[in-house]
Amino acid sequence: MLSSVLKAAALALAVTPVSAIWPIPKTISTGNSTLFIDQTVAVTYNGKPVRKSHPDSHFLYQAAKDSIYAQLTYAVGYTPPPGPNFKSSDIVQGGVERAFSAIFQDGLVPWMLRERGSDFEPKQRDDTKRVAKLTITQTEEDDENTFKPVAGTLDESYSLKVGLDGEATLNAASSIGVLRGLETLSQLFYKHSSGLTFYTQHAPYDIEDEPLYPHRGILMDVSRHWFPLEDIKRQIDGLAMNKMNVLHLHMTDTQSWPLEVPSLPKLTEKGAYAPHLTFTPADIQDLYEYGVHRGVQVIMEIDMPGHVGIDQAYPGLTVAFNKQPYQWYCAQPPCGSFKLNSTDVEDFLDTLLDDVLARISPYTAYFHTGGDEYKANNSLLDPALETNDVQTLQPMLQRFLTHVHDKVVEHGLAPMVWEEMVLEWNATVPEGTVIQSWLGQGAVKELAEDGHKVIDSSYNFYYLDCGRGQWLDFPNGESWQTFYPFTDWCQPTKSWRLIYSHDPRDGVADEAKDNVIGGECPVWSETIDPATLDGLVWPRAGVAGEVWWSGNVDAQGNNRTHYEVRPRLSEQRERMLTRGVKGSVITQQWCDMNKPEDCGHEMQ
Repeated sequence: MLSSVLKAAALALAVTPVSAIWPIPKTISTGNSTLFIDQTVAVTYNGKPVRKSHPDSHFLYQAAKDSIYAQLTYAVGYTPPPGPNFKSSDIVQGGVERAFSAIFQDGLVPWMLRERGSDFEPKQRDDTKRVAKLTITQTEEDDENTFKPVAGTLDESYSLKVGLDGEATLNAASSIGVLRGLETLSQLFYKHSSGLTFYTQHAPYDIEDEPLYPHRGILMDVSRHWFPLEDIKRQIDGLAMNKMNVLHLHMTDTQSWPLEVPSLPKLTEKGAYAPHLTFTPADIQDLYEYGVHRGVQVIMEIDMPGHVGIDQAYPGLTVAFNKQPYQWYCAQPPCGSFKLNSTDVEDFLDTLLDDVLARISPYTAYFHTGGDEYKANNSLLDPALETNDVQTLQPMLQRFLTHVHDKVVEHGLAPMVWEEMVLEWNATVPEGTVIQSWLGQGAVKELAEDGHKVIDSSYNFYYLDCGRGQWLDFPNGESWQTFYPFTDWCQPTKSWRLIYSHDPRDGVADEAKDNVIGGECPVWSETIDPATLDGLVWPRAGVAGEVWWSGNVDAQGNNRTHYEVRPRLSEQRERMLTRGVKGSVITQQWCDMNKPEDCGHEMQ
């Protein structure tokens, strides 16, 4: 009997709109009944009303029916109190506002996902059963670590039930789990083409859900191009819509230094692209708090010892700035690197980190110290060293890294670092340091099996900027001939299907799998700016998000097929469009309006 129920549920997921939930829940059972929902639904959180209902709910329902313009707002524009002392009730209140705004203000009419000319909507009737009550219960108390969690310490699980009696219940151990459940709730409902009603067609629902990996994010490079706060916040919105929980900000590089540091004002005076293209301390606080309220932890990276271009602001601390030929000293122009074995550099870093870390430590568990692509040749240009001998430089690099990481730990944060510091420079890092791997070739396996906590950002699968050609110029002659047809170093484009095929724990020994805590999709911005951002990030980042939340195999261990995944991804993209995140299209319109097999390529 149970087997037949599971098979029926699987069949429903394969052929009905309920399969559009993204990321797919761990377990779900559905029915075939229609329920409507309107803004009179009574919501309670741990027994207390989230908002007061009008005493005459039928009157409000009629008002919502009679005119699209008469619909009530549901706490739209709710602004939670500022942190860092966050309250669970404020987190949940904001989540309820966003979920119901997604349904009522930004609802999706899914005509583009249904057969052309089909009658896919339910009939609107006054006596149709409606969702009248949403009961939210948080079973455990949050603490300060809930809002700045170390990976693996936060329970994001939830259970969601929507009954035919019109009662919905959402249970979660944490307020962040509540947010994840509210996101799922918002995906159950569609907007009627009349604009007057909102419905789901597969009640009752019974969902149990939790993530596979605790670290699920994107890396956003804001140094090669600067981005306004609203663009960065929109990426946080996109992350929350896909149940992702990390925004890694690559804040500085040799190209620009947009981060205002009050104790070191020349960094932005000399390093920002323009005086208005900076991030003030208030901006940074705003971003971190915006993330907390959406269950997204912001992690800042200040890259070092390479990728540092502060020579014009504070001369004498770095070498190789804009040195040519750049290939000798860095991976791309302009070059720049901190000096090693320098007490002046250490004093500068103390001032920098004491200023920055004191302001972000209330909001995050991590600080990323960079460490990628550092070349020994930089020290040839240091008058005090004049060597590129790795064995000579390694103890100096260890001293540099230890000094920086000790300061990070002093401020109560765990360091993050790129893989080269450990795998190429054999550096020792503090316990709890997270290693970010991007070079592939078995690095995740090596690091995890050596006992390190690892996140996977393999350029072979996750670099969202790849496959769009070179950004460097090549003069006529040998250079032009060598690099023609000017493809970039990490081609091809990482399509959503390629991203979905990869699991960070692939090939890792069973006893070390738990050391792989998740992944990030990097968005390096050499050729990405605010005009092109959303379409290059979404919905592909969300594809990785589903693998990190749900895995890319079903309960029987079989790979999910493109026929099952693509329709859900198309719908997720459409929902994101209605909520302001302008992701790229993934197939032609005809395919979205027909059976997946109609756009399949079967081998003959």
